[in-house]
Amino acid sequence: MVDRSPLALELAEELGAEHRVQAGEHVVEEVLRLTGGRGAEATLDFVGEEGAIEMGLAMTKNAGSYYVIGYGGKVEVPSIDLIFSEKNIIGNLVGTYTDLMELMTLAGEGKVHLATTTYPLDEINRAIADLHHGKIKGRAVLVP
Repeated sequence: MVDRSPLALELAEELGAEHRVQAGEHVVEEVLRLTGGRGAEATLDFVGEEGAIEMGLAMTKNAGSYYVIGYGGKVEVPSIDLIFSEKNIIGNLVGTYTDLMELMTLAGEGKVHLATTTYPLDEINRAIADLHHGKIKGRAVLVP
């Protein structure tokens, strides 16, 4: 798990993430170190901008898969690099209908943990401020 937010890394630890890496200047080197220099088998990029794409591809092992979920940036890879590394670049919006059905089954069995903070609708400004200042662990939910 790689993130800028200490709260997100804390949540990842609570959910069982074996390794947690604070995003920063040496994040790629740290992921490569943790993987014995090979890189990650699969990288899920929920950001997709501000250098995340380049870092995500750099920390994905040869013949591994890089999933672009966040958007806003641009994937630019010289074709020769793609050929030699044999990396898969996969766009993913929300998953398939089958994925949704499996998720609903797991949720019904109590196997899905959602980290949420709820706010009454009239406290929307506080919710936005908390989000902006990195005070929310997981997702914020406004309740009418």
